[in-house]
Amino acid sequence: MLGVGILGAGFFGAYHARAVASVPDTKVVAVCADEMALAEAFAQDHGGRPYSDHRAMLDDKSVDAVAITAPHHLHCRLALDALQAGKHVLLEKPMALSSSECSRIIAAAATSRRKLMVGQIMHFVWPCLVAREILVRGELGRPVTGSSALLKTWMESNRRGWHLDPATGGGMLMTAGIHALDQLVWLMDGRVGSISAAISSSFHDQKADDSAMMLLRFTDGRYGQVASVGFRDGGGRFDIDLVCENGTLRVDPERGVAIGRGGQWTDVPNSRDPQWMQNAVIREWQAMAEAIAQDTDVPVTGEYGRHIIACIEAAMMSAREGRDVKVLA
Repeated sequence: MLGVGILGAGFFGAYHARAVASVPDTKVVAVCADEMALAEAFAQDHGGRPYSDHRAMLDDKSVDAVAITAPHHLHCRLALDALQAGKHVLLEKPMALSSSECSRIIAAAATSRRKLMVGQIMHFVWPCLVAREILVRGELGRPVTGSSALLKTWMESNRRGWHLDPATGGGMLMTAGIHALDQLVWLMDGRVGSISAAISSSFHDQKADDSAMMLLRFTDGRYGQVASVGFRDGGGRFDIDLVCENGTLRVDPERGVAIGRGGQWTDVPNSRDPQWMQNAVIREWQAMAEAIAQDTDVPVTGEYGRHIIACIEAAMMSAREGRDVKVLA
């Protein structure tokens, strides 16, 4: 039995707890929140021993692995503490606030010889997996360019003060737009060499961004664009269009996958998943549990997570300085 501790008893911590409960031979054995009352309420719903001190939870011998779902600015410290305590770590995105923090986490995982997986959920969303398989089969040829967008209401009910300040990893790009960035990089299957970006807070009075437009130049000469917009009011959008050598591919978590040829779109059968988010987290934990049990590589590595953060760092610098910026990791 793989004992899992949840570090962060909030909105997405519950997704992880439900996922763990759905995977054979895994069990939530502990949960930690800053306030014991929150940990106790979470434990009542999902099981496990409640803690208000994460170090005490990490001392719990029944905890083999942890899900870190705490606020973004706590990711690095919690991951380092967990790895040094000998726990496997599934670290929610963003991996950390900087590529240098990511490097520290990667080094700690290597030293501890424990599994580290970054929770970039799009790698486990069913329509994205269907699209990835189509690309791997090569029936559309290689993606040449792509456009990925996540446009949504920013001030949702689960928004907290730390979401609004860049010092604590806040902003639409780090919180949500990172998914649009990730799915473009992953499905294009390339490394980003440089980025040009415009980033601002256009709709809300806050220090952190709510809008970003990015042009990505891959090291092999291909390119793509990412839109990350947290509006005040509007209709949402979350999809990606890939223009391949022999056709186009559209992926939408809600609507599934479609292939474009001859000026028409054709839906790909069995590419929808009405419960796509929860099922993706279940697949994350299935992959994590398998990697631990069989001592194999995780599907989303720390090195990949660091590259996504390096892309965001380059985008932020580009927006400040008004120039194309190299991605350094």
